[in-house]
Amino acid sequence: MERPALEVADIFRDHGPAWRRANAGHISLGQMKVMTAIERCRTAALGGHVARCENGACGHTVIGYNSCRNRHCPKCQGAAAREWLAEREAELLPVPYFHVVYTLPAPISDIAYTNKAVIYDLLFKASAETTLKIAATRRHLGARIGFMSVLHTWGSALTHHPHVHMVVPGGGLSADGSKWIACRPDYFLCVEVLSALFRRLFLEMLVAAHDAGRLQFFGDHVGLADRAAFNAYIAPLRDIDWVVYAKEPFAGPEQVLRYLSRYTHRIAISNRRLIAADEKSVTFKYKDYRIEGPGRYTTMTLDTHEFIRRFLMHVLPKGFHRIRHYGLLANGNRAANIAKARELLAMPAPVKARRTTSRACCRVRARVAAAACSSLRRSRAAPHPGTRQHRCRP
Repeated sequence: MERPALEVADIFRDHGPAWRRANAGHISLGQMKVMTAIERCRTAALGGHVARCENGACGHTVIGYNSCRNRHCPKCQGAAAREWLAEREAELLPVPYFHVVYTLPAPISDIAYTNKAVIYDLLFKASAETTLKIAATRRHLGARIGFMSVLHTWGSALTHHPHVHMVVPGGGLSADGSKWIACRPDYFLCVEVLSALFRRLFLEMLVAAHDAGRLQFFGDHVGLADRAAFNAYIAPLRDIDWVVYAKEPFAGPEQVLRYLSRYTHRIAISNRRLIAADEKSVTFKYKDYRIEGPGRYTTMTLDTHEFIRRFLMHVLPKGFHRIRHYGLLANGNRAANIAKARELLAMPAPVKARRTTSRACCRVRARVAAAACSSLRRSRAAPHPGTRQHRCRP
């Protein structure tokens, strides 16, 4: 008989009561609710339904227990993800899609754990404002864009690693909405520019949150409640590069959907990554990003109580939305903007008229050329400092 697969729920049922007793007074109400929901998921505690064959001679009966439907449960995200993906599939545009990742530095991640709602929200806002502002600049793209952002708070080893994944169509509407402005097929925006603006915006928002008394500090960081100490803590962060990563565009709409299915409703660890568990430890697969190639997938063994702690570290505050839409894809006018974009993308590209050289432009060019020749007669080593070059466009 095949051995049943190991699940997070099994670990919680076997070791959850002891972990609660050992950490009494240090567990949030949200974490307690998540533990209880996962422990009771698909058990008689939540009730169920009975399916029986209508053939009286058969009478085969199957009992199915109800799921907890908690967004942190490894077994309850499949149906929600499929339903959500069907809605997103209808919104895809016939353009390349890019994947952009914004990551918080480790010192910010340290204080984010006790200020999840505030700092995660700032991460969303600063990254979205950065992307929208740079894309709207004529020097970079000059378009009003839209995108979807997904918050992940974990690394592959269940460590605390807050970052935002963006899925961005490769282009946007012009300022007046009369045309679609496409970016280069293999290039979205300059990551160095995105990084610098993201750093400035986030730190400005963080300081404002501290001044408003919205941040709380505990343990080793309790002294950061003082403004001078907080300024000293974040001062080094103004001089380092913040990680903004832009991946190559997706190969097509199907790849975009596969990516979304993996990332939108993902939790800290799925059941299929679990390998073994006993009375003292849990072993699971994780990805070591320091290693290139297929060998980066390896195993890690943690003390059972440490595994539970790391899992519950990623429980989000009540009512906090982990998937958000911005710009043209914001919830208010998303349908109208998508329809407008499709209309413009279906139109043939306008033929640019060849620009001729005007008489006035030629006269200016003649005067500049004469001045340059006169300067060269005086000194062939360097042109006269007062001369200007005028270049006519064809």
